[in-house]
Amino acid sequence: MSLRDFSLDFFKLTDKVAIVTGGNTGLGQGYAVALAKAGADLFIVSYDSTWDETRELIEETGRKVYFHQADLTKRENLQTIVDTCLSVYGKIDILVNNAGTIRRSPLLEYKEEDWNAVMEINLNAVYLLSQAVAKVMVEQESGKIINICSMLSFQGGKFVPPYTASKSAVAGLTKAFANELGQYNVQINAIAPGYVATANTAPIRADEGRSEEILSRIPAGRWANPADLMGVVVFLSSQASDYMNGHILAVDGGWLAR
Repeated sequence: MSLRDFSLDFFKLTDKVAIVTGGNTGLGQGYAVALAKAGADLFIVSYDSTWDETRELIEETGRKVYFHQADLTKRENLQTIVDTCLSVYGKIDILVNNAGTIRRSPLLEYKEEDWNAVMEINLNAVYLLSQAVAKVMVEQESGKIINICSMLSFQGGKFVPPYTASKSAVAGLTKAFANELGQYNVQINAIAPGYVATANTAPIRADEGRSEEILSRIPAGRWANPADLMGVVVFLSSQASDYMNGHILAVDGGWLAR
């Protein structure tokens, strides 16, 4: 590609098909709406059926949306997601592995069942769904997989050992998938959001001392909101990022710079 070939059209996702897990609320909803605004049709996977607001936001863009209710801890559901999306749209161009969970407790009191629950959603489901989707993308000879990491992909955190372990592992999976699938024109990258005002962070924001401690370290001086992450998911899903592979992109208001 020459310099003259580059166009802002490279950022468009017209008629692409995107799967977004956990795409009915919070960051996932932001990712889904951003992809729709860029021209993609959406296949949204969620644990529950509270998706009226998301449907309205996507249909306002003129794009199609299909909602699929599934428990990602059930292994058989992961292949069903792929098969259903192919049945509805005929292809899969983008996968955003957004669904995740967090359970807080001091390390010395942390329960094994909580460890297993977090790892099942945050790591095992990401690996298995990515593997199933990658088989489709390799056959197509094109595709984008976007994982969701965290500041705790780089740091240890407190009171969330399996969340830290899972998000560190997702960063590793991103690189491992990129090494094997790049030859098939499939790119795998990750977004590492900073501290975002969502339901998951509500307990921290409610703790005045902890919230002030966090804000004091963010050069931007504020918590992010889901809209702050919309541009980066479009970039990583688009032709504009075709030579970007195996990268974890922090969108953190400067948190890691401190």
